[in-house]
Amino acid sequence: MTITPDDPTTALPGRPPVVDLATWQAARDELLVREKAHTRQGDALAAARRRLPMVEFDGTVEVVGPDGPVPFLDLFQGRDELVVYKHMWHDGAPHQGQCEGCTNIAWHLKDAVYLNARGVSFAIVTTGRWEEVAPYVEFMGYTQPWYSVRDVDAPIGGDMGYLTCFLRDGDRAFLTYSTTGRGNEAVAGFFSLLDMTPYGRREAWEDQPEGRPEGRHACWYWRSDADGNATWGPTSRPVPQWTRPGATPVQTLGRRDHDH
Repeated sequence: MTITPDDPTTALPGRPPVVDLATWQAARDELLVREKAHTRQGDALAAARRRLPMVEFDGTVEVVGPDGPVPFLDLFQGRDELVVYKHMWHDGAPHQGQCEGCTNIAWHLKDAVYLNARGVSFAIVTTGRWEEVAPYVEFMGYTQPWYSVRDVDAPIGGDMGYLTCFLRDGDRAFLTYSTTGRGNEAVAGFFSLLDMTPYGRREAWEDQPEGRPEGRHACWYWRSDADGNATWGPTSRPVPQWTRPGATPVQTLGRRDHDH
């Protein structure tokens, strides 16, 4: 049964109805059936990905990293599989001017130890000049390998903002899978956690019950000021930049030249 709050004036905006535990459990069990179906469909899609054909390309093409030009095959680090995130880049932009969405993805891939345990390497590539990329990587405190693929054709270079999978067979390299847009959400586990909460992601596209907080554009929440308030203006930057190693958010605000 539904319980009416004693004092509805204190209710959170658009909050779910209050019920007893048995009623909640019945509704939860009903939803679980759909969730299990969703999981099984995801498994079927993953099986289909494993059956995609692949494209061979020249793995000796050079990319530029901290040790200078190296063949793309070096990114496999001796393993047979490789996942690459292709990070968008804005030439000449300050650190806070780089892509908030790509910063989001890269921040969630700071440690690939569990990929490595399955024989999979990970790297980030971008079209920025290495002399610009290197200071950004240091500023952010990234520990995963980064490389510049400027003027390198697809599938190594090309369009950025993609997760891409590669396979190596000795000295031969193959493209096996690539995704972008919401396909990149597989990296950022916080999306799935937000989807479990009553207010969700608070993004404009979501199907929300009437009365819930108004959603905004997704990237709005990926930029904030020094106090953590979502904003899109002269005091904003990608959220992870306030929590990078050694960051002092309050002192950083207004002193960006010292950050860069």
